[in-house]
Amino acid sequence: MTAPQIVVHRDKELMAQAAAARLITRIVDAQAARGSASVVLTGGRNGNGLLAALAAAPARDAVDWSRLDLWWGDERFLPEGNPERNVTQAREALLDAVPLDPARVHAMPASGGGDWGSDADAAAAAYAAELAAAARPEDHGPVPSFDVLLLGVGPDTHVASLFPEHPGVRETDRAVVGVHGAPKPPPTRVSLTLPAIRAAREVWLLAAGADKAKAVTIALSGAGEIQAPAAGARGRSRTLWLLDRAAAAGLPPQLYPPASA
Repeated sequence: MTAPQIVVHRDKELMAQAAAARLITRIVDAQAARGSASVVLTGGRNGNGLLAALAAAPARDAVDWSRLDLWWGDERFLPEGNPERNVTQAREALLDAVPLDPARVHAMPASGGGDWGSDADAAAAAYAAELAAAARPEDHGPVPSFDVLLLGVGPDTHVASLFPEHPGVRETDRAVVGVHGAPKPPPTRVSLTLPAIRAAREVWLLAAGADKAKAVTIALSGAGEIQAPAAGARGRSRTLWLLDRAAAAGLPPQLYPPASA
């Protein structure tokens, strides 16, 4: 696993635009190298801000959207089409505006659907099976080696739906878990685990705003992943923290380059 790299932007708008440009470049490079690319999306204000910036970027047409697999790091276990679901918000921000192959958009299960109904644990098992089916022998594990896995960082240091001291953050075997009694609504969710997150080639953590400053400082100051899940989110070849100045306010300047935008 790699030591984190930190890039600090002037404000959240610039952070979103720069992250979108980085993501376009990474997708295009992966498609050139391997024929296709895979990205794990995140919800929340920063994840959706990145998608909106990507939708507005002229360079988005450099991506071959038909050769892109999209997955999710977590999802609110709510009915299909619910406006609070990450996939619903992602469709509004970007997905409905680009020519994706519907078979390559791997939304997490909705409550009341499939064979799982209202059982979040069964829904998690179904998503884990979908991930395993997409994994190739060279991935050496039960999930694909995602090119980029995006994560928003919560004020309590949670990533995906892995909350401090919660059972899901302690999971070491399963790739996907049902989350019950989450400390923020809705209480029932589905989430990738840290082992699945760490299968990604690159993990990018997004944080903007003064309310994220304490979480960023804790996660980048050697905290344990059980107490600070963001500290355990690492990529195999790169771990990138994309911040605005407000979120980076608690970090010593020597941690990030002075040339950060």
